Formats: sequence, C-alpha cells, structure tokens
Amino acid sequence: MHSLDPATGETVWEGEATPPGRIPALVEAARKALPTWADRPLDDRIAILRRYAEILTERTETLARDISRETGKPLWESRAELGSMAAKVGVSITAQAERAGSRQADTGFGRAVLRHRPHGVMAVLGPYNFPGHLPNGHIAPALLAGNAVIFKPSEEAPLTGANMIAALHDAGVPADVLHIVQGGREQGAALVDADIDGLLFTGSAETGRHFRRAMIDRPHVVLALELGGNNPLIAWGDPDVMAAMIVQSAFVTTGQRCSCARRLIIPEGHEGDSTIEAVHTLATRLRIGAWNDPDEPYMGPLISPAAARNALDAIDVLKALGARPLLPFERLDRSEAFVMPGMYDVTGVAVPDREIFAPILQVVRVPDFDAAIEAANGTSFGLSAGLLSEDPDLWQRFLQRSRAGVVNWNRPTTGAAANMPFGGLGQSGNHRPSAYYAADYCAYPVASFEADAVLDLTAELGDRLL
Repeated sequence: MHSLDPATGETVWEGEATPPGRIPALVEAARKALPTWADRPLDDRIAILRRYAEILTERTETLARDISRETGKPLWESRAELGSMAAKVGVSITAQAERAGSRQADTGFGRAVLRHRPHGVMAVLGPYNFPGHLPNGHIAPALLAGNAVIFKPSEEAPLTGANMIAALHDAGVPADVLHIVQGGREQGAALVDADIDGLLFTGSAETGRHFRRAMIDRPHVVLALELGGNNPLIAWGDPDVMAAMIVQSAFVTTGQRCSCARRLIIPEGHEGDSTIEAVHTLATRLRIGAWNDPDEPYMGPLISPAAARNALDAIDVLKALGARPLLPFERLDRSEAFVMPGMYDVTGVAVPDREIFAPILQVVRVPDFDAAIEAANGTSFGLSAGLLSEDPDLWQRFLQRSRAGVVNWNRPTTGAAANMPFGGLGQSGNHRPSAYYAADYCAYPVASFEADAVLDLTAELGDRLL
C-alpha cells in the first residue's frame, strides 16, 4: 500500500498492508501483555505519556511536514495539530484523575471504595482529516487507563499513523501493548471482528451505522463513535462582522472537519443578501495552494481526487433538485484534488440530509428566528451548531432549543477545547463524547464494600433464626 501527496500525486509512503489473517494474533498478543501494563503504577504510565508529549514537541517540524504531505493541509494547520496532540496528554491525565480515578468513604463496617479498571484491548480506527490528533484523543486516555491498543490509521495517512506509534514506543509504551495495523477496509473489518473489548472510531455516519449493527450481539464491546455532522450556523447580525466567522466555520481545513458549518441560516431580505455578499467577497480572496507553496495558503486540496469527484457529484445532485449557485464549487486549475469553496442557496429545496465533506455551504433563508431554530434542528445529525448574534436573548433561546453536542455563540462551529467534551447525538455519535470525556469509555467503575476483618453478622439475623 502507499499514500500520496494530494497536491502533487507524489508517493509519500510505501509499505506492506497487515495481512487480515494476522490481526487476531496481534489482538491475542496485546491481551497477553495487558495484565503487566494494567498492573504498573499509574505514575509509571503517566511518566511514559508525558515523555511521549515531549517527543511530539521535539519532532514537530518533521511530523507536521509528514501530515501535510499526506493530507495536503497547510503547514500551519499541521503544526497546530501536533500542538494539540502534545497538549492532549496533560488534559488526559487530569481527566483520568477526575473522571476515572479512585475515592473512598468510611462506613460503619469499614469503607466504600470506587476504583476504575481498564476494559482490555481497545481497537482505535483513525480518520484522515486529523490523522494524528483524533486517534491520539482515544489512544492516550486508553493507555493511561491501562488498556492495550490496536491502532489502524486511515489508509490515506499510514505514515502519520506509523510516526505516532514510533513516538509512543520510543517514549516507553511496550511494543506488545500497542500495535499498528496498516491497511484499508479489509483490515478494519478483521480488527472489528477480532476479540476486542472496545472500538473507538472517528469517521463517517455511514460507517458508524455499520459498527452499531456489527456489535448488536456483542454488548460487552465498548463502542465510542465520533461521527460527522450536517451542522447549522445561524447568522443574525452585522454581515461584515460575521463574514470571517462564517468562512472559518465552513471552509477551514478545506471543509474537512466534522464540525464545519454545512448550512448557513440567514434572514430573508436585504440583511440576508448582505450576508451572502460579504461571505462571497471574503471566500473568493482565500489563498488556495499546496502545503509547501512560498505563499502560505489558507486551504489546501481535498484528501484525494476521488474526494473531489464525490463532492462534485453531490453538488450535481443539489443543482438537479433546484439549488441555486451563489459561489460555484469547482475544481481549481491545479491537481484534481484542489477545489474552490462553494455556496448554494437551497431555500425551499428538499435537499438530502447528508454531510458533504468539502468546502460547500448550503444557504437557507428564513422569515424569523423561530424558523431559524427550526431549520437548524431539521437534521438527523447533532454534532455542532452555532449562532452569530450580539443579542443574548436570542442566544438563550438557541442554546435551550438546539440539538447538538457542541453549541457555540459568536465563535466558529469548529471551535472546541480538549478540556471539554466533544461529540454529538443522532447520526453524529452514540452519546460517548470524546476529548475530556474519553476517560469515561476507557475504564469501567468498580464499587467495593471493604472491611479489614470478617465480622460476625449473627446478631443482625436476630429473631429470624430457627
């Protein structure tokens, strides 16, 4: 298998895919190594993960370059991704102590104690848009909790996955505790079918539905799904002030963030027209280019020419249904993976409720704010949503009625913090938010009543004895 630079088509990495038949043996090897890793003092695991964060910082330039080469992202984005990965370690340590630590309370007979134990062997399937940061958000807390991990990176970013595992091994995570599986759908299916204790996945809603069905008779497998979104952004204010926030919400990372705004909801009439004009003007000024262009771009290419074709096909469907182009989504005159941002007016059009993973914004005009909230909630997804307005009363109405796991006010829909939960409902996930709450699905609670000696309870039986 190999990965390609989407900006040039040049080969970035070549290597052997893991034979699917070998994957059960890797899981078994991880299971055998599990007790020794889980029994190590927590402070040992913390020290190893802290060293991992240091290695990521030391290797930032090399690792960021590899991320950009594999994904096409500008270097400024890849450097930021590495910074998030290193910072995630400290956040995970704090979250583990707060959400999956131990506590005890004295009782009349001794004490009541709460502890947490690792689930076992956790399979982590990573995406391509943040090939380091997003799987890292599962792997770090899973290892801290004492689990063994089998990681399959996206087939679009195998080098980034290999670099992560090398850094963790160099930091001191034993090789038999942390394994990597390289490959595509066949390897992913083999890993899901293996004797795992948890499946931690970031990716599409369609794949998430498949995993739900696959686990229906395996209730012991922890299933944490961080999926996509058809995310709404209501713009109810000054068009010139809001334009940059809308562009950042919709077009950052070339629209390849699960939290990107997909639907822009605006008032009917002049105010809405002015918003469209302001966004159009700013969007056409965005610099689009390769990660190593002399002038640093805002947007790179999509992950592959195939991704660009899929997005163009989705636009053909919208146009056939009656969507009106405001800013046509087209290929850039460069490699086939480069595209221009697009905007389409879909007011009154029954468009599919789906995530188009590209820099495409669908515009919906509404008569009033109640209709705006109704339109925002008119989706089976529920990952992120946003409101741009300086009216706090509108914010309170939106906050109370919005159905999403991330609800932002006067910030991009893509805004998220590692010390907060991240996840959604409906087709966006299964109510297991990642980020700070990842500690919740990486360990299970054990409640104990304990006494240092066996007490004679005969007196408690009282008159109930013969």
